Amino acid sequence: MPASVPPGPRSRAVRALSLVALTATVLLATACASGSGAAPEGDPTAAIPLPGPDDGDQGADAGPGTSGGSGDAAEPPDGAGTGEAPAGDGPLGTRVVLIDPGHNGGNAEAADEISELVSAGPERKACDTVGSETEDGYAEHEFTWELSLMVKERLEADGATVVLTRDDNESVGPCIDERAAIGNEAEADAALSIHADGAPPSGRGFHVIAPGEVDGFTEDIVEPSRLLAEDLRREYREGSGIPYADYLSGDGLDERTDLGGLNLSTVPKVFLEAGNLRNGEDAALLSDPEWQETAADAIARGLAVYLMRE
Repeated sequence: MPASVPPGPRSRAVRALSLVALTATVLLATACASGSGAAPEGDPTAAIPLPGPDDGDQGADAGPGTSGGSGDAAEPPDGAGTGEAPAGDGPLGTRVVLIDPGHNGGNAEAADEISELVSAGPERKACDTVGSETEDGYAEHEFTWELSLMVKERLEADGATVVLTRDDNESVGPCIDERAAIGNEAEADAALSIHADGAPPSGRGFHVIAPGEVDGFTEDIVEPSRLLAEDLRREYREGSGIPYADYLSGDGLDERTDLGGLNLSTVPKVFLEAGNLRNGEDAALLSDPEWQETAADAIARGLAVYLMRE
């Protein structure tokens, strides 16, 4: 894992103080508006078979297997999620966050390894996928890694303990079941898997994916994950400048029951599809380092709002 993250336009101290102040304001506004954190207007639909994340944005190319039974959740891979700094001072000092940068840089050269079927809940799916990329070759795995490090820095500036599912951008995997297991083992208060979509180029926008109810798997995390999805969606839309995905219904919030990363999680967890890498407007933003800093601020705020609800 790199020793440092490229500095943003502001110091860590200023960024931390801004996060605290904005989080308190948003929490107050949310409480006044709903009181109970009720779901917003609109009824997000179930998954549409587009090139959204198959725990990694390959859609039908890495569909579920047909084996019966759910299989056992995997143990975290050696080294992943370890060696993290303990919680520090700040409003998030007692919170643990799992950040899952989608895919990995070595996946493309390990087709046999990442195509092996693993548990995805009631079905089985490919271990991992390669991910999407922009027309000029900016890869999803690189985007998710860079953005995840920025989000990690911001959360740690406010005291949170942050665990990553992978330690670099050159390795293979980990598999989808292992990614879920890392968050479970850490007993994360919130888990976020960061992706960027590979939808048709005509489609633009972001969406947040929350788990639907899967008997024997997700019953305990559906409600808190929905709250996490709503907080993240609100802050990301306001801060990123990217609209809701226009190729999905649901006003930027989708519910799915086919993703192993959600089905196998025992902690509140959502996926963020930060934009469509195949769309020119989205790609220009997602590949811009200055925009990434702004997006990381928004993501950190969304997570902080959720974490400070209690």
